[in-house]
Amino acid sequence: MQTLSNAIKKRVSCRTYSDKPIEENIRKKLQSILSATHEGPFGNKTNFKLLSLDFITPDDWKKMGTYGVIKGARNFLAGIISPGPMAMEDYGYCMETVILKVTALGLGTCWLGGTFQSGAFARAAGLQKGELMPTITPVGYPADEKTLTEKIMRRFAGSDQRKSWSNIFFIDDFSHILPENSAGRYREALENLRLAPSASNKQPWRVLYDSKNNVFHFFVERSRQYKMLGISHLQDIDLGIAMSHFEITARELTLPGKWEVITDAPKENNLEYIVSWLNGN
Repeated sequence: MQTLSNAIKKRVSCRTYSDKPIEENIRKKLQSILSATHEGPFGNKTNFKLLSLDFITPDDWKKMGTYGVIKGARNFLAGIISPGPMAMEDYGYCMETVILKVTALGLGTCWLGGTFQSGAFARAAGLQKGELMPTITPVGYPADEKTLTEKIMRRFAGSDQRKSWSNIFFIDDFSHILPENSAGRYREALENLRLAPSASNKQPWRVLYDSKNNVFHFFVERSRQYKMLGISHLQDIDLGIAMSHFEITARELTLPGKWEVITDAPKENNLEYIVSWLNGN
């Protein structure tokens, strides 16, 4: 089984699936992944359910609107979490960690954010009052050929492109870019963070490296459009996804460190501080 760092580099959003059923040995490994305890850095736990296509009627598909671009998927993975402080960051962290493990099994996925508090998905997942199901993802073997719709969507969304280092990573203050060749042992962890998926590929994360104290501060650049639409929580999920990429890679490289919210963290206009990574040495 490949490392999760390799899965980060390999994974792409898959919207077109083969009709091949998930092999029994792979399904058992998948169920083992989902049944484990999934707790994020802020202490919120996410539960996961594997749902069959059988519960979705043609009318359900019509109601899903843009989700109709998913073709051939027979299984969906739903993540369920209770509301609480930093719940969405923990949700993104846990969901992406599971998705990467699913990728390592050779299966395709695609983050789908939306309202799933009622309807077929909520009923199939057994969603309880007060619980949240912010996203789902289809799970299955990618089809050999992408549909024309998927090709157009990837090109329109810029799915295969990511912001450069100079747009994301800074050192000591936000007027100084952290050069890639100056990132030292954390170069791969930052690069894998840069590759993280995000809603509408906005890549809202910004990281400031404090070279004096050897600390990485994580920020979000909020989208005004998302605020107007009332979906800013999607960018909290994005930040959790970025955190998972960073920590997974750091752990695989045996780099010590931990997450901590610092009360006197740096401030910057148009950026919201979320959390810091304190290096162990």
